[in-house]
Amino acid sequence: MEWNITEQENKVLKVEVEGRLVAAVAPNLREEVLGRISEGVNVLFDLSKMVHIDSSGLGVLVQVLQKTKACGGKMVLAALQPGPKIVFDITKVSRVFEIVPTVADAKF
Repeated sequence: MEWNITEQENKVLKVEVEGRLVAAVAPNLREEVLGRISEGVNVLFDLSKMVHIDSSGLGVLVQVLQKTKACGGKMVLAALQPGPKIVFDITKVSRVFEIVPTVADAKF
């Protein structure tokens, strides 16, 4: 799995995830993203290239959401693909996140 984190305008941290967000890589992604969240920072996950997610990956997203909210920010997941979406639906975590069809649809 690969990821790219960039700081966008208006205090938006964009996290592009490619491949499989699973236990082997989840701790590293969690550490890097959580380390960049500060007061008022919003987080946008571009999941257009994520092909699989397991419970560890979901845990990372939940932890990032919690810290983002605690710091007064908002988190949006964009472009969730059909395979990973099944995991979100089965576990019902899709109720917890704001999920939009495309990156352009994310509003902060």
